[in-house]
Amino acid sequence: MTGQRSDARRNYAHILAVAEAEVADKGAQASLEQIARVAGVGSATVRRHFPTRKALLDAVFKERVRALCDRARVLRGKDDSRSALVEWLHELLAYSLAARGLADVLSYEPLQDGVAQDSCAADIGAAGDLLLRKAIDDQAVRGDITVDDLLTLIVGIALATENYTDPATPADRAFRLAVEGFDPTGT
Repeated sequence: MTGQRSDARRNYAHILAVAEAEVADKGAQASLEQIARVAGVGSATVRRHFPTRKALLDAVFKERVRALCDRARVLRGKDDSRSALVEWLHELLAYSLAARGLADVLSYEPLQDGVAQDSCAADIGAAGDLLLRKAIDDQAVRGDITVDDLLTLIVGIALATENYTDPATPADRAFRLAVEGFDPTGT
């Protein structure tokens, strides 16, 4: 965004603020046209700043994703690597439920299939992989688990429960049931 005129930077910030509110209310399917109307700009202006829905959603979630990535680096220092991984995944699930649309961003495509390096999915995948590699090295989780497996699990739980009146309760139960499968013996 450096090098943009000050009015373009203001437009970007205003559109992003409106988009954050719309996505929080409507989820990942928030209307780009509605965002443009509320922001008081044309839909072409929205698309100039955010050429795809995924680009818009990545921008909406950028700061919180950065915090989740920072949290993964802190948790990597814990002695109990399995506990650190599970704690971080639970925080990712909780945020995915609270920030409607994040699960959609993470479900666009598996990380190995070429997710853009500056995307939320790539950042979350890299952070999760740090914790997963340590847990595997410590033999605290099964060695055949991939970061894509874990993100699929979190996205699946979030998407399956996001429309419940109280999504946290069934999501937490599903998460606890799934975590039992992390046992290195496979039981």
